[in-house]
Amino acid sequence: MNRNNRTIIKLAQTAILAALCYVAFTYLQIKIPMPGGDATSIHIGNAFCVLGALLLGGWYGGIAGAIGMSIADIMDPIYITVAPKTFVLKLCIGLITGLVAHRIGRIDVSSDKKHVFKWSIIASVAGLGFNVAADPVVGYFYKMYVLGQPQKMAEVLAKWSTATTFVNAVISTVLVACLYNAVRPIMLRSGMLVKREKNV
Repeated sequence: MNRNNRTIIKLAQTAILAALCYVAFTYLQIKIPMPGGDATSIHIGNAFCVLGALLLGGWYGGIAGAIGMSIADIMDPIYITVAPKTFVLKLCIGLITGLVAHRIGRIDVSSDKKHVFKWSIIASVAGLGFNVAADPVVGYFYKMYVLGQPQKMAEVLAKWSTATTFVNAVISTVLVACLYNAVRPIMLRSGMLVKREKNV
């Protein structure tokens, strides 16, 4: 498969993953209302951002998550104001996951199932762990200094966001570990995922 065809396939796969991020967040979430008409939620949208980073690389996974989740925010009257924050954080999740999985763990050149399984979990924890730490902190300052919310309200939302983001991270890590290690061999056999040579 030549480079142009590979890029086209990756872009199509990125679009599918972005759609999965959107659907997972929009239709498979448990929304928790907060004071002032705000909300936080339990969802698995981040799982498909991480899955994309493991399958396609950090940039593609990050873009899938950033676009899919930002569109989901824009379509929701409660979350529309935080779409810019979402775009940046989801892009970072993908980049961190991709960095750990492909640059450090080298799962894209490995045929060792145990190695791939181990590093897929480590990379997922790294990307989603970043989100657990960053989402409440970034959200707190974003709410206060960009949206002009009172400090106490921003604090309450940050505390709840920490809890829900942690729950989301645990659920997403388990889901991604199962999905990635089930889908990867199928995609390799079908030619939809190309394993790089070790000297590349």
